[in-house]
Amino acid sequence: MFKSIKKNKIESGVIVGIFILVITLIVYFICNALNLGYLSIVIALIISIASAWGSYYYSDRIVLSMSNARPATKEEDQKLVNILDALMLAAGLPSKPRLYVVDDPQPNAFATGRNPQNAVICVTTGLLEKLDYYELEGVIAHEMSHIRNYDILLSCVVSVMVGFIVMLADMFSRLLFWGGLSDNDNDRGNGNVILMLIGLVCLILSPIFGTLMQLALSRKREFLADSTAVEFTRNPEGLISALEKLEADPNQLATANSATANMYIVSPFKSNTKEGKKKRSSIWSTHPSTEARIEALRKLE
Repeated sequence: MFKSIKKNKIESGVIVGIFILVITLIVYFICNALNLGYLSIVIALIISIASAWGSYYYSDRIVLSMSNARPATKEEDQKLVNILDALMLAAGLPSKPRLYVVDDPQPNAFATGRNPQNAVICVTTGLLEKLDYYELEGVIAHEMSHIRNYDILLSCVVSVMVGFIVMLADMFSRLLFWGGLSDNDNDRGNGNVILMLIGLVCLILSPIFGTLMQLALSRKREFLADSTAVEFTRNPEGLISALEKLEADPNQLATANSATANMYIVSPFKSNTKEGKKKRSSIWSTHPSTEARIEALRKLE
């Protein structure tokens, strides 16, 4: 466990460093194309460092806002509160995670926050309505595992910074192709052509770059969180039954997007084949296949 926590912290630092470099380059190109001269690199560094700082300290608030999540209440969500309280001792967390709820019929959940002291567990109303006590216990234990292992830090920072990079690339491409970077100096015509090509490359590669960063969150973390959840609950059947229900549910999660998809316990996107069967996990999937996870859990019984 301690090796996994240390590895997640190191990977978080490396990925944040990569994001700072990429954001610096994109912002520099935008500022340079706007003829800001030597101020370009200064502005680029300020924006990249500020975005990294904001992603670290405010990523949980950003993700909750994107998900339209509301705080859970003891009156309305008594079962959820009771399960969290019962699992606190087994999980060994230093602080109780805050609970949030998303009004959506798809049963799903995620955990977020920069560390266990500032962690959040968010569930959908579909999860609360469609799962029984032991199934819900398995899902909450899974999310508490992500918190204890510091998976939440890496996934949350990546989600926010991927979205920021895609937004910058989109803004840059719009400025280039819609005349926002017109230049009256004919001597810089070749430079503008180069910048246009760079903008096109950024526009094409940013989603791919974001996907690769999400895939850097090894699928082994999901298997580890599943097995740790069973360690907390001593009941693999609860999580197995929950995963089966989550996989079979046909509803789409309206507030999910490609930047946050990797945070959920199962993929919030439902991609069915023509025959109505689920597609198996591929190298581009943010999650291992549910069948593989259930098989691994049955071996723990």
